[in-house]
Amino acid sequence: MPTIRDVAARAGVTKPTVSRVLNNSAPVKRETRARVEEAIRELGYRPSTLARGLARGRVHTIAAVVPFVTHPSAVARVQGLVNGFRESGIPISLFDVERREDVVEHLVALTTHLRPEGIVVMSLHPTTEQLDQMQRAAIPTVFVDADIAGWSSVFSDDLAGGRLATAHLLDLGHRRIAFIGDGEDSEFGFTSSHHRRIGYQRALGARDVPVVPRYERTGPHGRAVAAELAEALLRLPEPPTAIFAASDTQALGVLDAADRMGHAVPDELAVIGFDDIEAAGYVGLTTVRQPLAISGREAAQLLLAQMRATANDPVRHELPLELVARRTTGTRVPLTTMKRPQHAVGGREP
Repeated sequence: MPTIRDVAARAGVTKPTVSRVLNNSAPVKRETRARVEEAIRELGYRPSTLARGLARGRVHTIAAVVPFVTHPSAVARVQGLVNGFRESGIPISLFDVERREDVVEHLVALTTHLRPEGIVVMSLHPTTEQLDQMQRAAIPTVFVDADIAGWSSVFSDDLAGGRLATAHLLDLGHRRIAFIGDGEDSEFGFTSSHHRRIGYQRALGARDVPVVPRYERTGPHGRAVAAELAEALLRLPEPPTAIFAASDTQALGVLDAADRMGHAVPDELAVIGFDDIEAAGYVGLTTVRQPLAISGREAAQLLLAQMRATANDPVRHELPLELVARRTTGTRVPLTTMKRPQHAVGGREP
């Protein structure tokens, strides 16, 4: 493989001159530039993107900070991100978050000695101090599944999604509707489950259905935990006739519990989830679909625009939600678009 030294020798110039031509980092005489470019063509020289990035104080990669990267919703978002960057040729490095300490360690590393070309942060809400640190680093950054003021973000309206799911159950005649979601003390600062719970409560209130505290159960995110919470609900003297789970993973746990306890779905218990992961279609789970893969692709496009300096102002891109009715609520209806938010391309939406 030809090297930059070979190009310099063929063109009769120094290596720094070749570097200036490649990076457009300083003026070079027209005739000198022509000789260097001709040498590059003749030798078939291809510059190392890694070396060029390091020369600019950047690692030639996109850093994706993703909590619980093996969870189905995270996998779908990452796949969308990979697809969004495929044509650019820029590789993606995953920084998995399993503990709160991981967030601190990753953000410190990315904004100091690693310094990638760009950063995508999924589902996390950094502290004010961390955001200030990221601002000082001046690395193009986009948030996914989190609406962060002053930063480019791709997100859906979780509160409205909670209303949509609960309204569907109310429309089917249910009045004893329970909610299963994440605990309020999430060490990662996740907000989606909390907002979906508020949407659930507001939908009940809008129909004059009382919010019953014993019908609201929360715990660490996971299928097994959700199954335990659902079993406790189904043992109540007056159990719910429907359960809204804040994620499809938790809804699968509810179905596990119903099966173990002999509650027929949907005749004795209706179940609805949130996300529309791949498994939801296999088991016929009614859910609120959010465009997981699309959110990753949109984040890639926003980040590329920042990196190319074609967009400077923060962009808030809200994605639509859809109700997908399947067998677990006992009805089949066409996909219904909840709303069509404006698609921002050059600045913040009103």
